[in-house]
Amino acid sequence: MKVIASSLRKGNVVEMDEKLYVVLTATNFHPGKGTPTTQIDMRRISDGTKVSERWKTTEQVERAHVDDSEYDFLYADGEGYHFMDPQSYEQITVTEDVVGDAKVYLQDGMKVFLKTYQGVAIAIELPAKMTFEIIETEPVVKGQTASSSYKPATVDNGLRVMVPPHIGVGTRIVINTEDNTYVQRAQD
Repeated sequence: MKVIASSLRKGNVVEMDEKLYVVLTATNFHPGKGTPTTQIDMRRISDGTKVSERWKTTEQVERAHVDDSEYDFLYADGEGYHFMDPQSYEQITVTEDVVGDAKVYLQDGMKVFLKTYQGVAIAIELPAKMTFEIIETEPVVKGQTASSSYKPATVDNGLRVMVPPHIGVGTRIVINTEDNTYVQRAQD
């Protein structure tokens, strides 16, 4: 299926030169002058080689057909990350290079979408936003304005995030999993 380059997102699978690539990052550039382009960083599924491509945003790219199914995360061990299909109870093991940076977000029983091609997991898709509790951050400094400054904080999964100065230890916050950024205070 052909799609325009600017519509590619992290986790999509692209077919080039009869090989499959999973998209790691996709960035659209819109310069003041010249043609808008899309920069795509990909990993070749067959051997794990990382490749970088740049296309015009309106160029057609061949997107491969992959199965996108919901799975429950069970556990991680020396073999990899284990997931279970909630309908058939079949388990699938996913390697470290497929999970990548998403490993800090994985929690027992969490629902994720796994993209599989011919029965092999090639990409993982997390929920767009997740809630975590802050376990460490700097104290509030008087006179700091909330609109201009952010401070580093560590959440309960070990991830470091920049948060507004009024956020303190014990506060639950929502994080955007795509770029590891603070979204808002949790409403729960």
